Parts: sequence; C-alpha cells; structure tokens
Amino acid sequence: MNSNDPFEAPHSPLRDVAASPEATARYLADVQRVLLDIGRNLETLALETRVHCRDTHVDGDRWYHARLRALPVENALNDVLKHVNGLTSGLEKSAYKRKAFSDDVKNLPGKRKEKELEKQRKKTPPLQAATGNPKQHGTQSQNPGYSDPTSIYDLGNRESA
Repeated sequence: MNSNDPFEAPHSPLRDVAASPEATARYLADVQRVLLDIGRNLETLALETRVHCRDTHVDGDRWYHARLRALPVENALNDVLKHVNGLTSGLEKSAYKRKAFSDDVKNLPGKRKEKELEKQRKKTPPLQAATGNPKQHGTQSQNPGYSDPTSIYDLGNRESA
C-alpha cells in the first residue's frame, strides 16, 4: 500500500486481532467478560428498581396501582438484560464461527485436491479386459448367475438367480 494514498485507512490494532482466530477469541472473551459484569450490575439495578417502584404509593392508590406503574420500568430493564445476554452469547458464537472459518480455509487445498483426484478417476475408467464375444475368448459370460444354454435340451437345467 502506498502511504501517500489519501483513501488508505489508517492501521487499526483490531486488524491484527481479526487476522488471528486465537486473538479474536481472546478479544471477544474480554468483551464478553465486561458485558457479563455489566449484566450483573443491571440485574442488581433491576431488582432494586423493582423494589423501589413497587413501594412507591400515592394517596388514593389501591394495592395494585404501584405495581402497574412499575411494570413499564421493569419491562424496559428486562429488555436491556435480554439484549446484554444475547450479546454475550453472540460473542461466543462469533468466536466459534471464526475458528471454524480458519479451519475451513486451512483444509480447503486438501479438499480441492481430493475433489480433483475424484474428478480424474471419473474421467478415466479402470482398464477392462478385451471386449468382444466371451465365447470366442474362452472366458465366462459377464453374468455369472446365468449360464448360456448349449442346446434346446439344456433350457430346463439353466441356473437362475
């Protein structure tokens, strides 16, 4: 790459991480640890918010009014927790997919070589014995389960499959 090129992207440290499946897995594991820690804090916040909001009563409330007012807040925090959990599981899945990609790329030349050998085997059938009438060459017929009748009297004695 030309260093004077104005369209060239600056070198990113994540470029090196993306090039190695092991480095990618380590980086994603670090991000996952941070997200799991944030998730624990959000779970604690959700519980404390639930207790506080459900204990907030106003004069004239019935027993369920505080709970009904708290439900939208609780649902919003639970949605955030679901997204955090989805992110953590997605990071783990991404690390596995990156490793599988690397393994596929590593095995691809061998697979292509096997495929080419198989294609060559299909193009060139194995060498067969001389073709022609088997009786002329003194060999048996190609169907070993049946024998050719030699006369009209042998028709009853034919072997069958």
